Amino acid sequence: MNAPHHPEPKDRPARLAVGVVGAGRVGPALAAALQLAGHRPVAVSGISEASVRRAATLLPDVPVVTPAEVLERSELVLLTVPDDALPSLVEGLAETGAVRPGQLLVHTSGRYGSTVLDPATRAGGLPLALHPVMTFTGSSVDVQRLAGCSFGVTAPEELRLAAEALVIEMGGEPEWIEEQARPLYHAALALGANHLVTLVAQSMDLLRASGVGAPDRMLGPLLGAALDNALRSGDAALTGPVARGDAGTVAAHVAELREHAPQAVAGYVAMARATADRALAHGMLKPELAEDLLGVLADGGNA
Repeated sequence: MNAPHHPEPKDRPARLAVGVVGAGRVGPALAAALQLAGHRPVAVSGISEASVRRAATLLPDVPVVTPAEVLERSELVLLTVPDDALPSLVEGLAETGAVRPGQLLVHTSGRYGSTVLDPATRAGGLPLALHPVMTFTGSSVDVQRLAGCSFGVTAPEELRLAAEALVIEMGGEPEWIEEQARPLYHAALALGANHLVTLVAQSMDLLRASGVGAPDRMLGPLLGAALDNALRSGDAALTGPVARGDAGTVAAHVAELREHAPQAVAGYVAMARATADRALAHGMLKPELAEDLLGVLADGGNA
């Protein structure tokens, strides 16, 4: 795996004291990447034992302190808390006077742009939204995975270059996302990445139930090829009984799922309908075959 690329020292902006509020899986990894670029992690906050252990692993010798103390010690603050907790955290930090003028405040939420940081901005903070498009394990491998990782970047125009420079320093590739487009951008990523995990896990469960001893080994090459084809060719990569209009095969699938894995029926039917719509729209599914197929799916969804 390639290591993150970091600019030469002469090309780097001023080195910053970095703090992390929320030692989940993301914050310590980003701080460790910034450390490789020459910045100085100086403080981290974490509540659970797991977060404290994670901070100790990725940021050894960096003290664990309260969020207010993190801001007191830091010039660049990573706010890496769950989406729903972010607005109240920002409001609380601003109301207590923890935010200093000129302090860089970076959140990593995909859902929000930079306006969620408005309370801190009014206190003189500099707001940046830098969302890494990557899943995190909470281990050192995350730092390596940042190499070439896209970041959804949103910031005031005057801070755009600074935001993009920080992403590049972490080894990532900045992708500008307009403030109003953040919810749609995040929904797109959740649809692809989060639901993929559910689909793969369900598929492995069903293969085990059918007697396959190593479903991961069976699925690996197939899913790898399907993902590569989809990324290269989009809808032209559609294959299988739905795209072909094999209504009888789809009916058999629904019947088997209803008997052996009823919890998987709704997901199968929903994805089959979406696949049929896309195959129809792109001329892959013949209209005369689509009628019977959609009838099967309607029956499957209502049974």
